[in-house]
Amino acid sequence: MSGARAVTTNQTDIYDKLEEAVRKYASTEYLRPIADHTRTAFAEAEKFVLNFYESASHTTHKVILDSGCGTGESTLNIALTNPGIPVIGIDKSAARLTKAGGAGNGTATFPQNAFFVRAELLDFWRLALGKVKAGQWHIPYHALYYPNPWPKQSEATRRFHLHPIFPTLLQLGDAIELRTNWEIYAREFAEAARIAAPERTIAREPFDSEHPVTAFERKYKEARQQLWRVIVSRD
Repeated sequence: MSGARAVTTNQTDIYDKLEEAVRKYASTEYLRPIADHTRTAFAEAEKFVLNFYESASHTTHKVILDSGCGTGESTLNIALTNPGIPVIGIDKSAARLTKAGGAGNGTATFPQNAFFVRAELLDFWRLALGKVKAGQWHIPYHALYYPNPWPKQSEATRRFHLHPIFPTLLQLGDAIELRTNWEIYAREFAEAARIAAPERTIAREPFDSEHPVTAFERKYKEARQQLWRVIVSRD
């Protein structure tokens, strides 16, 4: 049996100040200085995208993001499914990224459209949005698989959908897919998206991962935990 633990929380329903927080941040801009190492990492990602397409930067390029990719298993799976689009796996942990690629790293099976960077997600997203607004990147899909749910009620405002970064996140992708093993997190994310982006189509549903794409997903499946996903998409 897997050692995956179910979420332990003192919160029994969605955060009671969710709408207040979402509406507050919808009208503000997140201005924390961007870390230098993330600027360097982003420049490396930009170079990878240009080299992949072998074209000039003034062209609009499709790019898929896999945020919080961990050891990169999800990035490789997404890349194999979308061979014609560069997939950028982003994680802040150097230790996890040293394992990125797993057994496929350095072999013929490693997808040539996969690339890993160590960066702060919130900073990388803001830089990526700059590329989108400049017409240089088009992000058809943004994976957000199993982020830290910060399950204590006192930690709620650290969740992406209750943070000033949420408006930026919503603009990064024709489709954003969140996966979690905590139903309340899924419900909150869907409700926050409904408030902040009422023009979007929002689907929230339980799902059974027939072919797990991350170590988390595999452990949760083995532990028979119910998984949830939320897809926020443009019509």
